[in-house]
Amino acid sequence: MKGDAAPVGEGAAPEVVALARVVARLRSEIADLEGVAATKAVVERARGVLMARAEVSADEAYELLLERAGRRGHTLLEECWITLGQLRVRKPAGTAPIPPPTASTAGPKDEPGGGTSAFSRRRYLVGPHEGDGELNRLLARVADGLAATHGGDDIAALLVTVLGAAADVGAVMIYTVGAAGGLDLTGSAGIDEALAEQWRHVPPLSGVAALEAIAGRSALWLEDPDEDARRYLLIGDPPGRWPTRAWVPVPGDGQPKAAIGFLRTRPGPFAADTRALLRQATRLCAGPLGAPEPVRDAGAVEAVGGDYVAAVQLILDTMAGPATLLTPLRSETGEVEDYRIDAAAPESVDVAGRRGKELVGRRILETYPTLAGTALWEGYLDTLTTGARYEGEPFTYEEVVAGVPRQSVYSVRASRLGDHLVVSWICHDTSQREVRRLADMQRLGNLGWAGWNLVTDTVTWSDQVYAIFDRDPARGPMTLEELPSHLVPDDLPRLGAAVERLLGEGEPVDQPFRITTVRGVRHLRIVAEAQTDADGTPVEVHGFFQDLTAQHDIEHALHESERAVLLQRGMLQAERALAASLQDALLPIPEQSLELAGLCVDVAYVPADSGINVGGDWYSAIELPDESALFVVGDVAGHGLAAVGTMAQLRFTTKGMAITGSPLPEVLRRLNTLLLHTRSDPTGSATATMVMARYRPRDRRLIWVRAGHLPPLLIRGDRAEFLEQPQGALLGATFEASYEQAAVDLLPGDHLLFYTDGLVEEPGEDIQTCLDRLAEVAVRLLREGLGETLAPTLAALCTAHRDDICVLHVHVPDEGVPDGDVPDEGIP
Repeated sequence: MKGDAAPVGEGAAPEVVALARVVARLRSEIADLEGVAATKAVVERARGVLMARAEVSADEAYELLLERAGRRGHTLLEECWITLGQLRVRKPAGTAPIPPPTASTAGPKDEPGGGTSAFSRRRYLVGPHEGDGELNRLLARVADGLAATHGGDDIAALLVTVLGAAADVGAVMIYTVGAAGGLDLTGSAGIDEALAEQWRHVPPLSGVAALEAIAGRSALWLEDPDEDARRYLLIGDPPGRWPTRAWVPVPGDGQPKAAIGFLRTRPGPFAADTRALLRQATRLCAGPLGAPEPVRDAGAVEAVGGDYVAAVQLILDTMAGPATLLTPLRSETGEVEDYRIDAAAPESVDVAGRRGKELVGRRILETYPTLAGTALWEGYLDTLTTGARYEGEPFTYEEVVAGVPRQSVYSVRASRLGDHLVVSWICHDTSQREVRRLADMQRLGNLGWAGWNLVTDTVTWSDQVYAIFDRDPARGPMTLEELPSHLVPDDLPRLGAAVERLLGEGEPVDQPFRITTVRGVRHLRIVAEAQTDADGTPVEVHGFFQDLTAQHDIEHALHESERAVLLQRGMLQAERALAASLQDALLPIPEQSLELAGLCVDVAYVPADSGINVGGDWYSAIELPDESALFVVGDVAGHGLAAVGTMAQLRFTTKGMAITGSPLPEVLRRLNTLLLHTRSDPTGSATATMVMARYRPRDRRLIWVRAGHLPPLLIRGDRAEFLEQPQGALLGATFEASYEQAAVDLLPGDHLLFYTDGLVEEPGEDIQTCLDRLAEVAVRLLREGLGETLAPTLAALCTAHRDDICVLHVHVPDEGVPDGDVPDEGIP
């Protein structure tokens, strides 16, 4: 702990100084924490009142509280509330156990008019104000009356009597958790016997507000009758009689086992002081209802023989800032030789980075040897001896972080508690480097810190928050009432609900919202949490605002891009579907072999696996008027509707010119001219390849031409060879293209393959290698007797269909072999 690490005193021995420097160099990390204890227990406030009234010391005031509580049969906490409420407790025989209400005991009410808005800061302010005295007197009356109650019904009647006029409480119902997880009514007031009997046992159902309050350890405030009726099973009458209700869990060690329901006779939200009143009244009922108070005063624990140190640790666990409990270790002569850390607040961190419970059990001089012989050590001894509080002057302490010396300034405070010391400390010099880092982080993250003290009504903004809200720092932070005027109207309900959760319930929030500035709409985010007092009432909130406008703009652009991509994809899919339908209509695949001019013809067509576009591969096999046969296989560049349109144009033009008897080279020349003239048409494709052959059955001669296409494969017996290619340029490439024809005489048993490049081409392979592989595979398949299915078998062997595959297989039957039942019509 930094407060116990004192500087090397002038009277320290040289070996101690050397040891201190060695220890300092071994410390590699330091956490600079600045905090002060901000929590005041009810016991401390009551003791201060007695000190002022009776003019006694702090210890005498504490003993007086214990004596009064024991004599009157009160708990220490009840006696403290009575003291703060300035009431004299009188319980003569025959008097009613519940003090009658008076006009002076009227408590806090919800604000009429503007106080009900989620953006009204008066709803959430707590602490010193005009209603404090009334609240204390009401709680004192509750504490006084609890001493004479017997059972849950008496407690419920007491709460209705005391809180009825002050908080509009018309009825109270007290439930405890039963063995089966349901609720048992252990006390009620303000409701008739029939209603109490109806709701005496509530099964463990979902949507029971009392069960949710107990399970969540947090009060539920039912302020909207219509919404509450939809969300919860409303215990008691319909909301017409009690339009608003509160279910407050009774605090205790571990999970609460009971809850008190306050049924109000007026609509509207619960004000902050009303919520605090109901929470504190419920807390007072913890003892009589059989639930131990969650935090007991150290003196009370000691008085009944409890663990003193454990009680102090419970108190330190609720404190903010560094603080420790030191126990003096004395020699046989009674002199203090050292101190042991027996309790530590969670935010206590020493120079070595040990935190909270890690400090417990360590000795001061063993852990911080430079403390010996310093003014701080003498101050500890003086406080322990005289009881006078020690507040040391700020001192400079040198420490080494990552091998670099750095100086810090600390102040230490010590107070006696019995035979112990309570030590706290403050680091005065926040590192300028850390300040710069924090400012850089806010600037780079476009976020700023903000805090609101609900006790003092003090709002703090960092410089970056002013930049985010485009607000002049000279005007100061924006009030809660100002915020709605800057919000985009659609975001007002959501942010209002978040504000109520944060400031009313003490729940953390992470809420996006939008504001309007002179520079346009900004998309912001608030992340905040609340610090609550012992009764769960928020007393301070802190968090940050972040400007997400740039991120939102990027996300919006990405969303629009995704929409455009999806739209384009949908259009492409529709285009593919249309192109596929046209392709199916133009290129029907026969289910069995066909006979054309005495030849057996098989066709296989396999579309590409990838992409959403339809390719331009096509084929045609028809019988001409002179009883010859025409075979064509082509490949149009491109995909989609354009490729299908060009394919249909080429296919029908080719068939028309061939039927009229045009020579094959002339057909190619005219097709080349056709594509060149349609190049500027956006619906057409510029180029295409094609192989075309005419077969005369009378002499089995095949005349063929090509336009940039791969050559046909002729398989004769066990030999396969590609036909020697005549001259023929790509269609649509140039007006100077010329085309020649070649001829080959087929023999019975020959097989001839026309195909597109999708059948043979592989990425990274030479085309000749691909063609050789096709020849080898075709011969092997024929040798295995797969001649009747050669075309589909070859197409099926291509596992990765990166391009369309089209195969046209022509077979010259052997002489003397019956043709079988082979249809004689051609492929349209």
